[in-house]
Amino acid sequence: MSLLGGIRPPITVLSVLLLALAGFTAFSLGSVHEDRLPKAVLTSQQHFAEDGAIALRASLDESVGDLDRAAALFSSGKPVPADAVLDRIGAVYQKWRGTAVVEIGSGRLVAARGENLPLTAIDSTRLSAEGGLAPRMVKLPGGETRLITLALLNWKDQPQQLLVASSSLRFPGISLGKFRSIAVVGADGAVLSSDGIPEPEMVTESARADVKRDSKQLVSFAKSAAQKTRANPLSTKEPGSGGYPGVSGSLIGAEHGGDRAAAGYAGLAGTEAGVGTSATSLDLTVVAMVNVAQNPARTSDAFAAMVLAGALLVVGALVVALLVATVQRPLLGLFLESRRLTRGDLARPVTVPRGGEAARIGAALERLRVRLLGNADPAPRSRGKRGRRTGARTLLALCALLLLAWCLPLGLLVNRAGADVVVPQQLVSDQRERSDTLSDRVRRGLNESQADLQSVASLMDGDTSAARMTTVLERTSAEHLRYQSLYVLEADGKILAQAGGKPRAAEGKGPRKSTVALDDRGNSPVIIATAPIPGKQGTAVVGELRIDFLNGLLKRPGLGQVRVVDAEHRVIGSNGGYRAFEKLGDERLDALVKGTNVKAGQSARPGSVLYRSGGDHVIAAAAPFAGGGAAEPLDWTVVTWQSTKGLAIQEYSLQNRTVLAGLLGLAVGAACLGWLQIVVVAPLRELARRAEALAEGDLRSVVYPRHHDEVGAVTRSLEIIRQQLQQLQQQRKQAAGQPPAPAGRN
Repeated sequence: MSLLGGIRPPITVLSVLLLALAGFTAFSLGSVHEDRLPKAVLTSQQHFAEDGAIALRASLDESVGDLDRAAALFSSGKPVPADAVLDRIGAVYQKWRGTAVVEIGSGRLVAARGENLPLTAIDSTRLSAEGGLAPRMVKLPGGETRLITLALLNWKDQPQQLLVASSSLRFPGISLGKFRSIAVVGADGAVLSSDGIPEPEMVTESARADVKRDSKQLVSFAKSAAQKTRANPLSTKEPGSGGYPGVSGSLIGAEHGGDRAAAGYAGLAGTEAGVGTSATSLDLTVVAMVNVAQNPARTSDAFAAMVLAGALLVVGALVVALLVATVQRPLLGLFLESRRLTRGDLARPVTVPRGGEAARIGAALERLRVRLLGNADPAPRSRGKRGRRTGARTLLALCALLLLAWCLPLGLLVNRAGADVVVPQQLVSDQRERSDTLSDRVRRGLNESQADLQSVASLMDGDTSAARMTTVLERTSAEHLRYQSLYVLEADGKILAQAGGKPRAAEGKGPRKSTVALDDRGNSPVIIATAPIPGKQGTAVVGELRIDFLNGLLKRPGLGQVRVVDAEHRVIGSNGGYRAFEKLGDERLDALVKGTNVKAGQSARPGSVLYRSGGDHVIAAAAPFAGGGAAEPLDWTVVTWQSTKGLAIQEYSLQNRTVLAGLLGLAVGAACLGWLQIVVVAPLRELARRAEALAEGDLRSVVYPRHHDEVGAVTRSLEIIRQQLQQLQQQRKQAAGQPPAPAGRN
């Protein structure tokens, strides 16, 4: 018999798979539990740390890039005094705590601004070596850590100078809320900077114990996170979720007063996996910690899981018993009966099964036995047609219905998560704070774009030639992929110099008064940044930003759908597919955006809400632009929302596992019953038709076996019987004096 053919393998595999599925159902559905600190909350802290790592990496890389570009732009023109260099940089960028220009050859400090820089930590003899100009961290005598960034100033016939800038390892625009703290951790696990935990002298005597405990817990988290982020992202157990390219994860700390400390950590990573940047070379890790109120631990109903598994065992036993009793045993009986007839044992009548194709084949074998004995064929046509209404296909359909009776309720009715789903309040708060952080990141991105144009404009004046302007614009366009077009625009709308694509928003008009504006006259939004050129009235450097630059800032794991809307609630950017200037299409989201833009005090505040939509819980948050800068007058708002279905909450986990069990049942039934249909039932129906034709006297048609299984064995027996009947017929004709029929004819 064939290894995969025949009647036994499909039924055996079906029995084993149904038994395994019953065990999976009992174990999987009965073991769903939610700890007192839900996994969804821990995952949210992990995403929060990833946001901090993205913001810190972008800020550090932007600082390094800005200093390099400024030095390159200065070096490409006429020599500029060191004081003028620092003054222009300070007027455009306010991100550095201190700047200085040092003559490399003599080591003399030429000019300085801001705080004193630790210049002794810079070895001027190694600047020409590989990585000599790479940013580095230096610890000040007071214990603070500074990031030192270096760039070269080169002019012909002038001593080479080193431009130095220092910045603190602080997070730009991270919204922490009331009870969260965040820290930058070095490769050795030391906390380099932190925010969110007040100094002991800044709080009351009763709160100092809590501050001390939180500080100690943060230090413990920092050491653990530094150790985990040293692992290879490809081999670590927590490589970051949702596409974060670096190593990230979550940690659980000590419990105090019903609250438990939870933390997320994330190592600084580039925009793509395996692609490093200046910031990632520093081996920094971000740790975000929050004290979360614990919920009572919940588990699923193990008894209900056992009932479902028992029901599957009963259904499986019925299906297997039905297949064995109505298909397997009759087919094996036919195999034995056909073999008996081919051996010449014709004395005993053929045992005919009760119904189906087996009954038709058995009746045909009995008629053939009678003919082999030399008797006249009784031709009991009524017996040959008996059982046609309840064939093997009907039995398979009945088995499929039995399995569906167990599978469909699991997918549609059992363990459905309804209105009683418990969504932790921490998730709603995290959605609000993360949306506020993203809103600040978008605003800062637009501000940085306008600041870059200011830096470019500061190198131009009334005497700058068009060729020189074009050179500067082309250099800026090559270094900043965020611009789709850069040009210098006069008051009468004339373009003096241009780089990149064709301007879309010039149209013969002069520069806009707004430093950052939105042009909504076309089919897609165009963000326009403008920087006036000093000493040239009415002339400005204009940059048109790619909308993909804005959309790229919105791709954050764990935030769901993200939209940037203007004052009229029209969509400007999104992290997914959208149509420009379409409405949000949800009254509750519109109301949330409107409510957050109501100024409370000096500025608008972010907000979040949990509501039901279409039977699902939805967490939504809105955060308007706040914090100043050139982009704040845009009056834009970042809106985020996500269904709680995808979160690791106990009710949804139980529902998902229940649906999975139902789908597995459907897959098992379809695979095994389909196997039976192809290998056994379809050939059996064809065999019944051929057996009846042979019993009716069709001795010409050769019966070919197609498979080496029970059906094939019966088919071979029928072919042998056909040949025996032909020989018997020829013998009768010879006895009657008739010539034998030609070969191949009866």
